[in-house]
Amino acid sequence: MFGLFGGHGDVQIPPHELKERMDKGEDIVILDVREDWEHAHVRIPDARHIPLAQLPQAISSLDRSKDIIVYCHHGVRSLQACQFLKKNGFEKIQNLKGGIDAYARMVDPSLPLY
Repeated sequence: MFGLFGGHGDVQIPPHELKERMDKGEDIVILDVREDWEHAHVRIPDARHIPLAQLPQAISSLDRSKDIIVYCHHGVRSLQACQFLKKNGFEKIQNLKGGIDAYARMVDPSLPLY
């Protein structure tokens, strides 16, 4: 079975699995590609914020050796970001399934929805 980008190792990560990895203290980069106003409204703790439109200019600031989990509101923009990163040589990319909306609903109901 092929993954998200045609390879075998590329998958979407469910919200509860991201939370488990965070709780274990794994060395991962959580990348928020939403707009500034969205990030100001609600965010996953310790997420790095680079709006999707700014990602091409900021790509060199990302560590290619680390696992990067990308999220947006529902998962569409983050999927675009994952595809862009993959095309630019990043191998350890995952898309948060359902975005921060799913994370708030399934993992942390204290986070506001929008």
